[in-house]
Amino acid sequence: MVTDRLFKLPLVWDPQPEGGWTITCPILPGLVTEADTVEEVSINVADAIEALIEGYEELGQPIPEVLRPMQSSAPFMADTLIHLEAA
Repeated sequence: MVTDRLFKLPLVWDPQPEGGWTITCPILPGLVTEADTVEEVSINVADAIEALIEGYEELGQPIPEVLRPMQSSAPFMADTLIHLEAA
């Protein structure tokens, strides 16, 4: 699994009728995954990123710039979803 790397990507959360979401990335068409809970999104997106990187490497294709990890030692700002359970 990809470790010690941060990626900053816009994600589209498309609610599914049966529950959960389909997650896509408008700047990375190959990134598609699903999640049943908010907590699963990061895990499943990380798995999808790992699979994409491996696919590019296996095909000998250059890794898109958006899949180059950002510097984790520098400050950064990111929109974040925080899930609060209903009382």
